[in-house]
Amino acid sequence: MAEISRRKRIWGWWFFDWASQPYHTLLVTFVFGPYFAGAAAQFYLTSGLEIEAARAQAQVVWANCMTIIGLLIAFGAPLMGAMADVSGRRIPWIFAFSVMYAVGSAALWYMMPDGSNMWLMLSAFGLGFIGAEYALIFINSQLPDLGDDSEVGEISGSGFAFGYFGGLISLAIMLTLFVEQTNGKTLIGIDPLFGLDAETREGTRFVGPFTAGWFILFMVPYFLWVRDDPNAEKKGSVAEALRLLGRSISNLRYRTSLAAYLGSSMFYRDALNGLYTFGGVYATLVLAWDLIKIGVFGIVSVLAAAAFSWVGGKLDRRYGPKPVILIAIWVLILVCTTIVSMDRTQVFGIVLPAGSGLPDMVFFGCGVLIGGMGGILQSASRSMMVRHTDPEAPVESFGLYGLSGRATSFAAPMLIGIATAMTGSARLGVSPIVLLFILGLFLMRWVRPEGDQSR
Repeated sequence: MAEISRRKRIWGWWFFDWASQPYHTLLVTFVFGPYFAGAAAQFYLTSGLEIEAARAQAQVVWANCMTIIGLLIAFGAPLMGAMADVSGRRIPWIFAFSVMYAVGSAALWYMMPDGSNMWLMLSAFGLGFIGAEYALIFINSQLPDLGDDSEVGEISGSGFAFGYFGGLISLAIMLTLFVEQTNGKTLIGIDPLFGLDAETREGTRFVGPFTAGWFILFMVPYFLWVRDDPNAEKKGSVAEALRLLGRSISNLRYRTSLAAYLGSSMFYRDALNGLYTFGGVYATLVLAWDLIKIGVFGIVSVLAAAAFSWVGGKLDRRYGPKPVILIAIWVLILVCTTIVSMDRTQVFGIVLPAGSGLPDMVFFGCGVLIGGMGGILQSASRSMMVRHTDPEAPVESFGLYGLSGRATSFAAPMLIGIATAMTGSARLGVSPIVLLFILGLFLMRWVRPEGDQSR
């Protein structure tokens, strides 16, 4: 078999970001998530709740779903990474999780507009989400093989930028050709393609099969150009994986920088995921946006994420990942404070005239910063982890990174669910995100900019 060039391996690795980004762009944030929130709110309205209570309950249901998914990922991620290290193989795991991704997302076609089968659909959504997150652990662990410490930041940033462009294009296709407005037409004024019924929201529901098909198609370059190390002949067992995981966690007490970084990223990545998970839901329940407006908002946000990720990769290469991470967190704290302090009637307590478009403009600006700073933060975080990764056990290290990113992934949705239930307000319910960012910022004080790769 002909040797695959380094350039092709990098492009193959980037194609995972391109293939998988629509799960987050289309399903979590801008199409399925808001559609689910609206359907769940309708279900609770017909059950007798007042409109504000129904909207709050819809957000609580979405929060509970993300809490359960986060717990499942948190418990499984580090073991998956350790198993891959003792077996020496990663591609078969990525393939298996890819199947979960495709099956879970395709099943979302059956989500009814009245919310009558929302629990079944949340199960399908969770299956796909877990597949996407587990696959990402193994994908991230391949980053150290693609370049040295001076290169991986730019490679990571370019990968995120490429992925966000994939998300942008997929969102544009859904909005122009499938997602129906209140008049039954798409953004460009045509009926949803393939004769999909606008009245039963088939155009919007097609987001599930579309996301699955996109992933299957664009994972082909990855599987063609990325290979496991042919010299890896490790054989292992679950017991060995558990021992390896236990040793990795135990060794953290001797590695202050790594422990602080994992703790910091645990909080700020959880906060960022909370922003992504509830951004579209907030727009639906607080600002009363329809899916088309949310979609346009998504295009602006994803475009900003792609551009900022590329710039962030350049800054990472020049200054290192730590200052890039700190700046991104500060900006996101200000953004979250703004979001919590506004609704359709006021901004920071200043009462607005009826029908004012200021909340919409402010939230669009926040969307640009969420997308841009979020892209930079994810890219620089992956680069910082490489600086703390043992070259002999990269999947083990990224298993811990996956654990830190998901160990408290239930916390943001759980806290949002609690805050929403206590206040009865979808707007005030997202306020815990600010606290999580602050905790992440505090722990970054003990992270060494040059990293720590010792055992």
